[in-house]
Amino acid sequence: MAAKKILMLVGDFVEDYEVMVPFQALQMVGHQVHAVCPGKKSGETVRTAVHDFEGDQTYSEKPGHNFALNATFAKVKAEEYDALIIPGGRAPEYIRLNEAVLKMVRHFAAAGKPIAAVCHGAQLLAAAGVLQGRACSCYPAVGPDVTAAGGKYIELAVDQAHVDGNLVTAPAWPAHPAWLARFLEVLGTRIEP
Repeated sequence: MAAKKILMLVGDFVEDYEVMVPFQALQMVGHQVHAVCPGKKSGETVRTAVHDFEGDQTYSEKPGHNFALNATFAKVKAEEYDALIIPGGRAPEYIRLNEAVLKMVRHFAAAGKPIAAVCHGAQLLAAAGVLQGRACSCYPAVGPDVTAAGGKYIELAVDQAHVDGNLVTAPAWPAHPAWLARFLEVLGTRIEP
């Protein structure tokens, strides 16, 4: 298996599990992951939030960890990466206002490179205009964004993932086992016992 170079787009109050777990798991299997945030440099941190499902009408939110970035946003070039990961939380809601972020997302979509988005990550895909004619899962409250962007919202159990060509999506962090497994398949990663 050839190691892939993966870009992860984050911001303050990214969902804790949705940034930490894929960041660590993808490195564990040999991939290089660069986590970047608009306006921040390598070594700086973003604050995270823990979103939990406790029987309320929507998720609850609690303070998470500080997550250290390992690359500088202003220095990365999307062309140098093989794949893109977009964690959820509140970060996609506001980093989608940054044209440089949208340009990066459009690059991965236009090049047909693997893209994995979870939960509110679909907000960034919708804002970049890359969901036209695509099927996408996300947190249910983001489903209207997918539809408004010309995509087809796929309602799934919270622990399931959906694949549409190079696009791998899931409703929330309980889907990590399925979402990461599907993303590894799309990347061409083979893990043998």
